Amino acid sequence: MKDQFDPSAEYVLEDDCVLLRPLTEEDCNNLLLFSLNEPEIWKFSLVRVAGEENLRNYIRTALQGRKDAKEYPFIVFDKRTQEFAGSTRFYDIQLSQKTLQLGYTWYGKKFQGTGLNKHCKYLLLQFAFEQGGFERVEFRADNNNQRSIAAMKSIGCTVEGVLRSNTIKADGGRRDSIVLSILKDEWEGGVKERLYARL
Repeated sequence: MKDQFDPSAEYVLEDDCVLLRPLTEEDCNNLLLFSLNEPEIWKFSLVRVAGEENLRNYIRTALQGRKDAKEYPFIVFDKRTQEFAGSTRFYDIQLSQKTLQLGYTWYGKKFQGTGLNKHCKYLLLQFAFEQGGFERVEFRADNNNQRSIAAMKSIGCTVEGVLRSNTIKADGGRRDSIVLSILKDEWEGGVKERLYARL
C-alpha cells in the first residue's frame, strides 16, 4: 500500500545496475568471501563483521531487527557483474514519526567507486520518500570516515552536526558521529533530480 511501510513485506528495489532484496540467513554464503578476505571494509564499523562467525551474528542481528520492526536489511546484487556486492539497511525505523536511518552500508572493494552506491541510495531514498511515507532519512558515520562522509554529501545530504563521543567503537574507545539527513521536501525539491543525473 502506498505511503505505508510494512517491515514484514518483501520489498525488492532494482534498476538496470543493481538489485536490492531482503537479507536472509542463507546470504551468509553470498557475503562470506568479503568477510574472510576483506576485513578492512569494516574499519569504521561499530560492529565486527570480519570472519564467518561475526558475519553470521551480523546477519542474525539484522534479521532480529526486522522481526522487531526496527530495521530492514537488504543484500546488494550488482547486475553488471552478476555478483553480490554487499549489504545496506534501514534502521531506527520510527513509523509514528515517519523517520528512519539509512546505514550499515558496505561493499566489497571491487564494487567501491563504481557508481553502485549512488544507484543503491537512489532506490532506497525513492522508496523511503515515495512509497514508505517517510519524511526524514538520517545518516550517521564515524567523523573520521572521510570517504563515507564525502559519499553522503555527494548524494545530497545536509550535515547537521557532530555527536561527540556518542558511541563505543567495535575495537574499543569512543566515536564522534557526524549526522546528516535528507528531508522529503528536499528530495522533491531537487535532490532526487540531481542524484538521478549522476547515475
